[in-house]
Amino acid sequence: MNAPDRYERFVVPEGTKKVSYERDTKIVNAASFTIEREDHTIGNIVRMQLHRDPNVLFAGYKLPHPLQYKIIVRIHTTSQSSPTQAYSQAVNDLDKELEYLKQAFEDEKNRFEMARL
Repeated sequence: MNAPDRYERFVVPEGTKKVSYERDTKIVNAASFTIEREDHTIGNIVRMQLHRDPNVLFAGYKLPHPLQYKIIVRIHTTSQSSPTQAYSQAVNDLDKELEYLKQAFEDEKNRFEMARL
């Protein structure tokens, strides 16, 4: 079959950056971030987190083609922030939320295991 190998959807090729940045030349405080080897799952989570930032005027993502394993996140911010600051803050906030969720699951698991004894 002509299908690409499964690992190509997940493994970033040698010499390729996971995230690349491109400033928009036509709109002030706008940029695109290309995230390699990700799909709608990460794109939608990052987009929703960016929408929580009051300095973000627009945040969206697209999957250019089903056989290209990358997403493009577009961000437009107010003059009080920059797209790179908004992106970094969103990723840091998501990291904290996921760490909190992981800890909550571990605590509940431990509580459940203690109740079984």
